Amino acid sequence: MISIDEAINLVKSKSKPLFKETVLPIEKSGGYLLSKNVSSPIDMPPFRQSAMDGYALHLHEDLTYTLIGEVKAGDGHQPIINKGEAVRIFTGAAVPDTANAVIMQEKVIINGAELVIENPLSEHHNIRAIGEQVKKGDLALSKDTKLTPAAIGYLASLGISKVTVYKKPSIALITTGNELIEAGQALSHGKIYESNSKMLQNALYNLKFYDIHFYKVEDDYVKTLSALNEVILENDLVIISGGISVGDYDFVGKALQELQVEEHFYTVKQKPGKPLFFGTKNDTLIFALPGNPAASLTCFYIYVYIALQKMMNKTDVELPKVKAKSTNAFTRFGDRPQFLKAIYNHGEVTILEGQSSAMLQTFALSNALVFVPENVSKIEINDTVDVIQLPN
Repeated sequence: MISIDEAINLVKSKSKPLFKETVLPIEKSGGYLLSKNVSSPIDMPPFRQSAMDGYALHLHEDLTYTLIGEVKAGDGHQPIINKGEAVRIFTGAAVPDTANAVIMQEKVIINGAELVIENPLSEHHNIRAIGEQVKKGDLALSKDTKLTPAAIGYLASLGISKVTVYKKPSIALITTGNELIEAGQALSHGKIYESNSKMLQNALYNLKFYDIHFYKVEDDYVKTLSALNEVILENDLVIISGGISVGDYDFVGKALQELQVEEHFYTVKQKPGKPLFFGTKNDTLIFALPGNPAASLTCFYIYVYIALQKMMNKTDVELPKVKAKSTNAFTRFGDRPQFLKAIYNHGEVTILEGQSSAMLQTFALSNALVFVPENVSKIEINDTVDVIQLPN
């Protein structure tokens, strides 16, 4: 049995960036990292652009101008504007080449075809220059940039429809247990509804990982061995739920050993989630999580999350941690460090009732985990504690 820090460091050291590439439409690239620099195919803006609704002027010494027409956004014509003349113009419209300033509509007085401005303007006032945002051929976004909604919008504005990104890992999600049945079936004596795969699937979806393959394996050694061999060959990451303990019908550990999976650790000094396995075979990472739902999800956030971030070549690989004041007291029993389901809010955290590794009801209300180290047995009200913030 190893410590939490040792287990985390092993996951970090054994999890490597995939560096596999794929080309995606930009509307489906959210959350991915660019694997190549992106150069702008155009100047942006591609023409001199009005920064506001107002009037485009050909400046002269007087404050009075003659209004001769208008230019709307999308118009392609180029009216000739002589000194002392102006045209009505709208935000985003192309400023005629013969205009050299734009004044906002609130700062003019209109008398028929006569326009009077309050004060003299400088050249280029309220005009977005060609290539002001980025010039054709210049770097638009650099390699390893995360594609956020803003980044996708920016690339779309440059006329870019596809991007080359780091491929996200293919993930196998395996559940074991003869006692498990699907929701919608009659719940006979001795059976329970399977929840871990739905829970872990949505935890992965929430992190923008969608290439997931699902497997249900009976408590049978040969079937377990066959399924694990298949998924390890075909996926970058294998997550196994249940079957890793030492019961008579827990076959996962034995099967992994026969498949020559290199074990990096098995069992961690923590609560919940002591029976946790992490290993590798070739380039595939394998996690065998405890079957108890709350323990399984805790291990996912503390360990599998890190592996996923490392595989995507990210630098911030752990969930964010903050200090907070506890609003209630808690006594830890036993000698293992503990992750407690909790609600964090503006510098305060409330440790919830119902910390059993088998109970999800409390986890369903949580947005954080309070970490209680080995040398702390009791938390008092207003004590400062370590809080791990869970993904939204």
